[in-house]
Amino acid sequence: MIDRKEHLYVVFENLLKIKNGCSCEVFSECGLSDITVKQIGYLKTIDEHGEVTFSGLAKITRNSKPTITEIINKFVRMECVYRDRCPDDGRIYYIRLTEKGQMIARSEKHALLKMIEKMADSLDEDEMDTLIHILSKLK
Repeated sequence: MIDRKEHLYVVFENLLKIKNGCSCEVFSECGLSDITVKQIGYLKTIDEHGEVTFSGLAKITRNSKPTITEIINKFVRMECVYRDRCPDDGRIYYIRLTEKGQMIARSEKHALLKMIEKMADSLDEDEMDTLIHILSKLK
């Protein structure tokens, strides 16, 4: 008979498969099935900082400006970001996320929400309350 820890492992492995499947759905909706974790990280950083310049992103990510320019050029081709000229100083460009870029940057949240929807569809109200109670104990 399977012991509790092994059973918990199997259950969480299944949850991760569901979450990963939901993430793949989000990326497919954006037309990007081959985006890397590192690229998602850069998009998340841009999303978190809102108004970020090339030099600002280089400093945040500890990369050189040429590296950031190369990354942003790739994101522009992927239609994830665009350059927005500063109205006060035409030499400065802000990096802005497109709707597609926002969707990818927030994909983890979207995937978790989809997974929660699947859970809500599978569990009754009492089971959901029990799950919330149990998971709330984890720190």
